[in-house]
Amino acid sequence: MKALVVRLGGFGGVLLTGPAVRAVATRAGHVTVVCGARGAPAARLLPHADDVLVAEDARQGADPPGEGEADTDRLLRRLREDSYDVALDLTPSHRSPLPVEQLLRTARVPRVGAVDHVDSPARRPQGRPDHAAEAALQTAARLGFSLRDGDDGRLRVVPSPDTAGVTGNGPYVVVHPGAGTPNRAWDPDGCAEAVALLADAGHRVVVTGGPHETTLTRYVSGGTAVDLGGRTDARTLAGVVRAADVVVTGSTAPAQLAAATGTPVVSLRSPVDPRRGPYGVPGVLLGDETGPRAEAGARPGRNGVTAHDVLRGVQKLLQEGA
Repeated sequence: MKALVVRLGGFGGVLLTGPAVRAVATRAGHVTVVCGARGAPAARLLPHADDVLVAEDARQGADPPGEGEADTDRLLRRLREDSYDVALDLTPSHRSPLPVEQLLRTARVPRVGAVDHVDSPARRPQGRPDHAAEAALQTAARLGFSLRDGDDGRLRVVPSPDTAGVTGNGPYVVVHPGAGTPNRAWDPDGCAEAVALLADAGHRVVVTGGPHETTLTRYVSGGTAVDLGGRTDARTLAGVVRAADVVVTGSTAPAQLAAATGTPVVSLRSPVDPRRGPYGVPGVLLGDETGPRAEAGARPGRNGVTAHDVLRGVQKLLQEGA
């Protein structure tokens, strides 16, 4: 049996499909993940993902005018040639499922299962999964795919390399200040202040970011933290995150990567959809009404979160882990 798992969107969202991919692989001899360009590096980290196909995603705006249609035609030819037996459509709730449905129909996939898009808590039926990773697993189960005995259903990635050569020796906290969507990034000044407070409290700090975020990571590092901005690919970043004591971020991608490597997370912003928060690891959620109250005189970051809130969140998770 040959199976498709389709999940357009970003890095973090693709990681959330990992448990469903493993479930499908229990019966399918070959599993292909179809995702957008931003999610492809995450798809290549998923255990039992045998192949990754990149689908044009209009919301990413990555393709020059006129190229998207040609890319879609090439993808359809590939899907038809490979002749898939079953597909999981894990389109997230904030996107229309129609483009993926049309793709799979045109590709002549005979069996398709789709995630339920009734996501309002007020409308959610009793027994509906509380997290997107669980909803994906439920979709797989409706098609007869379940996890192997002993698989706890948490997020996972393929083994990552030893990254002590770039992080240095000794325990550390990762701070990831950027975000794929700029309005999801935390205030740079607040992030720099948090790094300084963590260092003053005796924590070694490693700051991570993509190739386009080197100016930001250099500023946030402030001469006290290890600056890895632009120096890690997805697999190396997984190794950096795996060896960390805690990850501090407002971005979905590093938060889910931390979850996939078993590292606790301090979330600087509550997720747009609570069902897409870090899955299966201890966490502290800042940036909403449940977060710690700002100290008198402390300079607020975005969403009212302060550097002191971040420090307390890190210390709370370290104490719980101990």
